[in-house]
Amino acid sequence: MALTLPFSPIHIEERKKLDIRPGDTVRVWQRVTETDSAKPGATKSRLQAFEGLIIARKHGTEPGATFTVRKMTQGIGVERIFPLYSPTIEKIELVSRSSVRRAKLYYIRDKAAREMRKKMKNLEYMDTTVLDTETVKEDTEDTADKKPAKNKKK
Repeated sequence: MALTLPFSPIHIEERKKLDIRPGDTVRVWQRVTETDSAKPGATKSRLQAFEGLIIARKHGTEPGATFTVRKMTQGIGVERIFPLYSPTIEKIELVSRSSVRRAKLYYIRDKAAREMRKKMKNLEYMDTTVLDTETVKEDTEDTADKKPAKNKKK
């Protein structure tokens, strides 16, 4: 008796031929399924894009192959590891390609952190006081000595 295993509906040959490598900027479209809290049992499905730089590709074209994508969001680095043969990935778009001399670009993490520290160091600090509690107290004492003006009705 032959054992048949369920197989994911992705095109394996297309994914094997996919020429993505470290240094490429890609946009990965992934299908995200959400449950609707208002309607129990109902689910919503949408496509979500994740665009960034490929910093690593592991395990070649075998079934456990993965690639790591890094992007900067509001000054914070975000990395996601995608399985190459994941059925949730709808498409992978190659946005741009750059030549790199390394197979793993993990040094980009430290480079981004160094650049942020450099920006923070180069900020000029002003010597003006924004809020001084002593001047606020003096201002409130001066206004307390004065009697408030009464509104006259005409």
